[in-house]
Amino acid sequence: MVIIMKQISELMGYRSDIKVVDATLRDGGLVNDFHFTDDFVKALYQTNIKAGVDCMEFGYKCDKEMFDVNQFGKWKFCNDDDIREIVGENQTDLKLAVMADVGRCNYKNDIVNKADSPIDVIRVATYLHQIPAAVDMIEDAAKKGYQVTCNIMAISTGQEGDIRAALDMIGQSPVDVIYIVDSYGSLYPEQTARITDLYKEYADKYKKKLGIHAHDNQKLAFANTIEAVGDGVDWLDGTYMAMGRGAGNCAMELLLGFLRNPKYNIYPAISFVEKYMKPMQAEGTVWGYDLQYLVSGLLNQHPRAAIAFTKDQRADYAEFYKEMNSQE
Repeated sequence: MVIIMKQISELMGYRSDIKVVDATLRDGGLVNDFHFTDDFVKALYQTNIKAGVDCMEFGYKCDKEMFDVNQFGKWKFCNDDDIREIVGENQTDLKLAVMADVGRCNYKNDIVNKADSPIDVIRVATYLHQIPAAVDMIEDAAKKGYQVTCNIMAISTGQEGDIRAALDMIGQSPVDVIYIVDSYGSLYPEQTARITDLYKEYADKYKKKLGIHAHDNQKLAFANTIEAVGDGVDWLDGTYMAMGRGAGNCAMELLLGFLRNPKYNIYPAISFVEKYMKPMQAEGTVWGYDLQYLVSGLLNQHPRAAIAFTKDQRADYAEFYKEMNSQE
């Protein structure tokens, strides 16, 4: 009963340390190769300001020698000038972020000093086996004056010993926020709670904040996010209408509706979904929960096969389950 009352108390109030991060352009860009119109991006930027969102992730800082600039929209690369065309000098409280993937960016050249950039936050994305390279990127971004997060991907596949070693290394770096990332959408809330406890041990030791980025393969992205909130995680990722790779993410409109902080306003979010997200989906852009993503989440596997299933417009879900299960 004491535990239940504690949870109710936490849900009824709010923490001033909470930061809501909009990842629609970045994670959603994986659905449409980042081909968003400037009108869409400007409307998203204004919506985030009106809704009280704390941070907007514009996309990736990808290496133009590795990725064809003609194949992708500009938010795959996030040139500073392209961001300025949307935000001007961004004289608002909304912070601007980009993601830099270990091994997929030329961070020493493409990420300039913070004083010369409209970007505020560099989000370093890494797998467990890439942690030393991630630490080098974190140190580089911090020296350049940025706030830095480290997003450890596919954490559901990690062994506890490896996770501890990674958290210890990252904790000793100048990173500001360490992210729990359920890349495969395979976690249940009770697992999220245990992982959060593990992360919190190192976050407390090294005085870091924690964040969560959830995927919706089992329709648990929102549930895992609010579980993490109750367990002390402060930085919360969401996307409008849950747009994101494969099954998508925690829906921004759900998250804003849940948080009790009066700084957040759900009405602009609903208006944006009505005007921009619904038409985009009606015109054929595909994302969101479906059986193929459930299967990859249940089996704790990367959704690439489910994404291919979707792209090929297959409907033989039972056969797909057998194919995926045979890979175990």
